[in-house]
Amino acid sequence: MVAAINSGASGIVLAHNHPSMNLAPSKADIDITNQIKQGAALLNIKLIDHLIVTSDGYLSFADRQMLSNRQPGKLLQNFEMMM
Repeated sequence: MVAAINSGASGIVLAHNHPSMNLAPSKADIDITNQIKQGAALLNIKLIDHLIVTSDGYLSFADRQMLSNRQPGKLLQNFEMMM
Protein backbone atom coordinates (compact mmCIF):
# COMPACT_ATOMS: atom_id res chain seq x y z
CA MET A 1 0.00 0.00 0.00
CA VAL A 2 2.91 2.33 0.72
CA ALA A 3 4.12 2.05 -2.89
CA ALA A 4 0.62 2.83 -4.17
CA ILE A 5 0.35 5.89 -1.94
CA ASN A 6 3.86 7.14 -2.74
CA SER A 7 3.29 6.78 -6.48
CA GLY A 8 -0.15 8.41 -6.42
CA ALA A 9 -1.82 5.27 -7.76
CA SER A 10 -5.55 5.33 -8.34
CA GLY A 11 -5.77 1.52 -8.42
CA ILE A 12 -3.90 -1.62 -7.43
CA VAL A 13 -3.81 -5.29 -8.45
CA LEU A 14 -2.94 -7.96 -5.91
CA ALA A 15 -1.32 -11.24 -6.95
CA HIS A 16 0.04 -14.26 -5.18
CA ASN A 17 0.77 -17.88 -5.96
CA HIS A 18 -0.73 -21.11 -4.69
CA PRO A 19 2.06 -23.72 -4.77
CA SER A 20 -0.62 -26.34 -4.02
CA MET A 21 -1.85 -25.83 -7.60
CA ASN A 22 -5.36 -25.22 -6.23
CA LEU A 23 -6.80 -22.05 -7.77
CA ALA A 24 -9.70 -21.87 -5.32
CA PRO A 25 -9.36 -18.88 -3.00
CA SER A 26 -9.18 -19.77 0.67
CA LYS A 27 -11.23 -17.98 3.30
CA ALA A 28 -8.02 -16.18 4.26
CA ASP A 29 -7.53 -15.04 0.62
CA ILE A 30 -11.06 -13.66 0.57
CA ASP A 31 -10.76 -12.02 3.99
CA ILE A 32 -7.47 -10.25 3.21
CA THR A 33 -8.81 -9.15 -0.17
CA ASN A 34 -11.80 -7.52 1.50
CA GLN A 35 -9.64 -5.89 4.16
CA ILE A 36 -7.26 -4.45 1.56
CA LYS A 37 -10.19 -3.32 -0.61
CA GLN A 38 -11.75 -1.47 2.33
CA GLY A 39 -8.46 0.10 3.39
CA ALA A 40 -7.61 1.16 -0.14
CA ALA A 41 -11.05 2.71 -0.57
CA LEU A 42 -10.38 4.97 2.42
CA LEU A 43 -7.43 6.33 0.43
CA ASN A 44 -9.40 6.63 -2.84
CA ILE A 45 -7.47 3.70 -4.32
CA LYS A 46 -9.48 1.08 -6.17
CA LEU A 47 -8.70 -2.61 -5.87
CA ILE A 48 -8.83 -3.56 -9.56
CA ASP A 49 -8.16 -7.29 -9.22
CA HIS A 50 -6.66 -10.03 -7.10
CA LEU A 51 -4.97 -12.84 -9.00
CA ILE A 52 -4.16 -16.30 -7.70
CA VAL A 53 -1.49 -17.91 -9.88
CA THR A 54 -0.35 -21.51 -10.33
CA SER A 55 1.83 -23.07 -13.02
CA ASP A 56 -1.40 -24.30 -14.68
CA GLY A 57 -3.22 -20.97 -14.81
CA TYR A 58 -4.74 -18.21 -12.74
CA LEU A 59 -7.94 -17.11 -11.07
CA SER A 60 -9.05 -13.49 -11.31
CA PHE A 61 -11.34 -12.19 -8.56
CA ALA A 62 -12.53 -9.51 -11.00
CA ASP A 63 -13.34 -12.02 -13.76
CA ARG A 64 -15.30 -14.08 -11.22
CA GLN A 65 -17.11 -10.95 -10.02
CA MET A 66 -15.75 -11.50 -6.53
CA LEU A 67 -14.86 -7.85 -5.93
CA SER A 68 -18.40 -6.55 -5.91
CA ASN A 69 -19.95 -5.01 -2.83
CA ARG A 70 -21.53 -8.28 -1.74
CA GLN A 71 -21.16 -9.42 1.83
CA PRO A 72 -17.67 -10.93 2.29
CA GLY A 73 -19.03 -14.07 3.94
CA LYS A 74 -20.94 -14.93 0.80
CA LEU A 75 -17.98 -14.65 -1.58
CA LEU A 76 -16.67 -18.16 -0.94
CA GLN A 77 -20.15 -19.62 -1.40
CA ASN A 78 -20.55 -17.69 -4.65
CA PHE A 79 -17.17 -18.95 -5.89
CA GLU A 80 -18.04 -22.55 -5.05
CA MET A 81 -21.33 -22.25 -6.94
CA MET A 82 -19.43 -21.03 -10.06
CA MET A 83 -17.07 -24.02 -10.13
